[in-house]
Amino acid sequence: MAEDPEGGGEKTEDASSKKLSKAREEGQVAKSTEVPSVFVLLAGVLALFVSGYHVYINFLALMTDSFDFKHLPLLNSVNLVHLLILYTQRMFIILAPLMAAVFAAAFLANVAQVGFELSWKAIQPKISKINPIKGFARIFSSRSLVEMVKSILKITIIFAVAYFAVKAKEIEIARLYDHSTAYILLYILKVIFYIFIKVLLIMIVVAILDYAFQRWKFLEDQKMTKKEVKDEHKQMDGDPQVKARIRKLQAEAAQKRMMAEVPEADVVVTNPTHLAVAVKYDSMTMSAPQVVAKGAGSVAANIRKVAEAHNVPIVEDKPLARNLYKLVDIGKEIPSRFFQSVAEILAQVYKLKGKTL
Repeated sequence: MAEDPEGGGEKTEDASSKKLSKAREEGQVAKSTEVPSVFVLLAGVLALFVSGYHVYINFLALMTDSFDFKHLPLLNSVNLVHLLILYTQRMFIILAPLMAAVFAAAFLANVAQVGFELSWKAIQPKISKINPIKGFARIFSSRSLVEMVKSILKITIIFAVAYFAVKAKEIEIARLYDHSTAYILLYILKVIFYIFIKVLLIMIVVAILDYAFQRWKFLEDQKMTKKEVKDEHKQMDGDPQVKARIRKLQAEAAQKRMMAEVPEADVVVTNPTHLAVAVKYDSMTMSAPQVVAKGAGSVAANIRKVAEAHNVPIVEDKPLARNLYKLVDIGKEIPSRFFQSVAEILAQVYKLKGKTL
């Protein structure tokens, strides 16, 4: 089991999406070098198979022309430089399709593994990278051992495939002296293509296994300790104690705003001690009475205390108090089914104050 280098315990928890995203930004991804190798080899073989005749004809013309100096009667340094530039350009044009296919394959292989994302952090110079102690540790790490085994395996496979392919055709190769140079060259290309196909099939299997290993190794390295998971949750969700404190302050502020509305209420309906609901109605601005404050327990006691201090009538009506407290939010109009009950209470209050609805 992986250990936390900072002493936080064993890394037993799967990496969170946040940690994987951060690792990706730093250029740490599950990536196999074998997958691009297979893509490049496949693209190269296919491009050579498709354009082989074109490459052969153009190379033959280039070689024929390179030994013909009739167009350069005077061979000097200037003409040599001119020849070098000319033949380099022609060589590049001949090989351009093959190089383009190989480049595209390498690019697509990497995009297929990790997607398209540039990470500048991965190429930033770091002093730790030239630390001889860490470098020595990397040389003898398990990853380096796996890479060495893979390299030996690949070399052995390629050598064995090439050996047995040539061995199977040794009789045909021995008889090539009776054929023209062009035939010998095409035959060699055919054998090389045959070897490439066999090597490619084996390398596909190696690439699949290596990618599976690299992904497993990457996820193992990214695992987190229980403490890291807990700390990350705190960072994302906030400290529970801080959040509780914020909720408490918000509730206190809301309660203060609510209590400031009680002196403006027309009546406070109670049940009589446990619940208290302050109701206000202004026929000029409201279509129906509104609940401006409500509370239970100590909050209800405070509402009654403020109402008494500001001469707001307090009326006991247990069913109405319970319904208003349960069904109507602060600042909302009361439902129509309670109009009759509230209207009767307001009528009593207004009669005492000499007002009308």
